[in-house]
Amino acid sequence: MSRRKRTYTKHTYKDARYDSELVAGLISKLMVSGKKSLAERLVYAAIDRLNENSEAVDPLELVTRAIENVKPRVEVKPRRVGGATYQVPLEVAPNRSLGMALRWIVGFARARKGVPMHVALANELKDASVNQGSAIRKRDDVHKAAQANRAFAHFRW
Repeated sequence: MSRRKRTYTKHTYKDARYDSELVAGLISKLMVSGKKSLAERLVYAAIDRLNENSEAVDPLELVTRAIENVKPRVEVKPRRVGGATYQVPLEVAPNRSLGMALRWIVGFARARKGVPMHVALANELKDASVNQGSAIRKRDDVHKAAQANRAFAHFRW
C-alpha cells in the first residue's frame, strides 16, 4: 500500500491569444501572487520579442522547440534500501518533465538580473531553442546524475 496520496490531474487551460496549453502553463509558472494579467503581458511580450528576428511562420514554434529541448528524459530519486539511500535513475513522466522544463526556464529567467523580465524570458527561450543556456545546462546535469547512478537502476520499483 502506497503511503503517498493519489495525484489528480488538473484541468488544462488554454491561453487567450495563441489557444495553447503550453503558453498557458508558462503564464501560470510566471505568475506571482495571483497577478495573471501581468504574467500574460510578460509572456506575450517575450514571445513577440522572440519572433522579431525569426523567420518562423508560427510564433509558437520557437517556444515549443525550447521547451522540448529543456524537458528531462530521466532523473534521480532517492530510494532507501536496507539502511542506505541510493540515487535511483527513473524515467520522467511527461507531465512532470513539462513542469520541470517550465520551472527551470522561468527560474533562470528570473535569475537574470538587470534586464526586464520579458527580455530575460525571451533570451532564455531563445537560448533553449538552440540547445544553449542555463536551463539546458540544468537538464544536462540531471541527465549526468542519472547516468552516473545507473548502477542502482535495479532498485527501481
